[in-house]
Amino acid sequence: MLQVIGKRLLMLIPTLIGLSILLFVWVRSLPGGPATALLGDKATPEAIARINAAYGFDRPLLEQYFVYVGKLLQGDFGVSTVTGRPVLEEFATRFPATLELSLVALIFAIGIGIPLGYLAATHYGRFWDHSSVVLSLVGITIPVFFLAFILKWLFAIQLPWFPPDGRQNPRIDATHITDFYVLDGLLTREWDASWDALMHLVLPGIALGTIPLAIIVRITRASVLEVQGADYVRTARAKGLMEKTIRSRFVLRNAMLPVTTTIGLQTGLLISGAVLTETVFAFSGIGRFLRDAIFNLDYPVLQGFIIFIAIAYSLINLIVDVSYGFIDPRVRVQ
Repeated sequence: MLQVIGKRLLMLIPTLIGLSILLFVWVRSLPGGPATALLGDKATPEAIARINAAYGFDRPLLEQYFVYVGKLLQGDFGVSTVTGRPVLEEFATRFPATLELSLVALIFAIGIGIPLGYLAATHYGRFWDHSSVVLSLVGITIPVFFLAFILKWLFAIQLPWFPPDGRQNPRIDATHITDFYVLDGLLTREWDASWDALMHLVLPGIALGTIPLAIIVRITRASVLEVQGADYVRTARAKGLMEKTIRSRFVLRNAMLPVTTTIGLQTGLLISGAVLTETVFAFSGIGRFLRDAIFNLDYPVLQGFIIFIAIAYSLINLIVDVSYGFIDPRVRVQ
């Protein structure tokens, strides 16, 4: 297992090198050059010259690239042209909010998706099967931002069951230790703050988790249907094993490999796709910050976000590969 982890981490190096080259070329190919793009309407010849000297854009390209990579290795992702703060600092401030929202969406998608997909497969051709297929199709086709608006209008405005926006009621005097608001409330025993933060996560979590939920349902259903017809399952039934044992040990466990892959991919998409959800619910995470960076042409933030998502995807894929060994011992042998 340690060899697998080592190989996957080594594979991360050429991925990040290739990504750094693409980002380097992208910034240098901006209309008018990177200095003009950073300055926008303030791009006077004097200002452009100052930016070129400050960022080293007037140096040879090869030297610029090595300086750029050196800064990345030191954790220097640049400075936001809007806030004036380091990009890494901005991400560290907002990442807990996005991660907290993504975890709620993932729990919602997995907690409903796997049981519903398994139920559909075990009742193939009947009511539960047809209902799950229809619901999964609806979940995939509804745009996230539209669903977010519907949920907000219905359950926060018409039926004020949940807060309409934000992460926490500003009137609550909460102590923030980790910036994970639900966890902070539990650690400090401020139960009202923890509950309020959780209520703020319900609607955006459902909106963000609907598409992963629909995909997990379809993949689980198809995988369980395939495993149910396998020879080892028929052999287990012929030996007289209890149906409960067959379902848990032979069917569900072997059906989890493609489902685990899907969950890993969807986790990466949740972190990178929270832009619309966070915008609708005024949720102060990375997604909303990225939206502002796009509108303000904050290129250092965009670069940092792309690198951040690439690293996140690679680490999530590593976790998925390691989990294969625990789900199916045959993978460990390989």
